[in-house]
Amino acid sequence: MELEQALHAARALVLADLMADKVADADIVSLVEDAVVHRRWWVEQWPQGVEFVAGLIAQDVQDSLLDRYGRWPLCPVCTESGDPHALDVEPELGPDPHWVCPKTAVAVARVGRLGATLEG
Repeated sequence: MELEQALHAARALVLADLMADKVADADIVSLVEDAVVHRRWWVEQWPQGVEFVAGLIAQDVQDSLLDRYGRWPLCPVCTESGDPHALDVEPELGPDPHWVCPKTAVAVARVGRLGATLEG
């Protein structure tokens, strides 16, 4: 049951971020579902990794979006640089994942909280 709860929670967090950026159309939601299926298998193989699944699903969706549509989520910190870039998930493999600007190391939001303040 812990696995299913973690997967559903991770799915909800990533969908919330996609909705915050207004990019949660049906094709993109399908990418989330694919990531959840993949990570279900992964956690079944390594049950200790259940606390990392939210960040991993966020990274999986980000990678799938890059391949098909472009960078997501775009960094809101470096808007004036003229070089749009995506945020990274940090830690790459750890609990409590955050979206972080790779250029300034500014933590923008927790996964699932894009569009909200970090404290919120």
